[in-house]
Amino acid sequence: MEKKKEKNELFEWIKTIGIVFVSAWGIHFFLFEPIEVNGASMMPTFENGDRVVVDKIGPQLTDYERFDVVVFEAKKDTNYIKRIIGIPGDRIVYENDELFINGEKYEEPYLEEYKDRLKDSGTFTEDFTLEEYLGEEVVPDGYFFVLGDNRRNSTDSRDPSVGFVSKDKILGTAKVVFFPLDNLKIIK
Repeated sequence: MEKKKEKNELFEWIKTIGIVFVSAWGIHFFLFEPIEVNGASMMPTFENGDRVVVDKIGPQLTDYERFDVVVFEAKKDTNYIKRIIGIPGDRIVYENDELFINGEKYEEPYLEEYKDRLKDSGTFTEDFTLEEYLGEEVVPDGYFFVLGDNRRNSTDSRDPSVGFVSKDKILGTAKVVFFPLDNLKIIK
């Protein structure tokens, strides 16, 4: 009788460990994934070495929105983290360091820290239109126009090797920096 009890207890432990393992794998694979930011293209929002949580499920339930920070597959085994500036149908123009979408001026408060620091050395974001960089007047259906927050040092949609980002290539949104602890924050 004692052996049967030990056998049942061992089975329960194995079952519990299995459930925990499968649950953790499911959460990581389907819901959230930690990634490390490499490079300076999203400074000051993200610093090189920051670890962020990518929300994979939220965007599946709602659409991506202008100014969401997203992680997407840029090349095989290479992911980029950038900010959505243009959604399908948008006409994007930068003029005198100001963003115009469909003719309306938009504020970019997440850039103020860098703009203030670099104001004596020219514009932070050069003048351009979508057509000048990508040969399109508007962002095509199913695609997004993305930029790094560090506009002077970012490989993003302005570069033809990246171009417009397909919705299918987006892994999710990055909204939380969880490490290092002194950089802990929620991105809005």
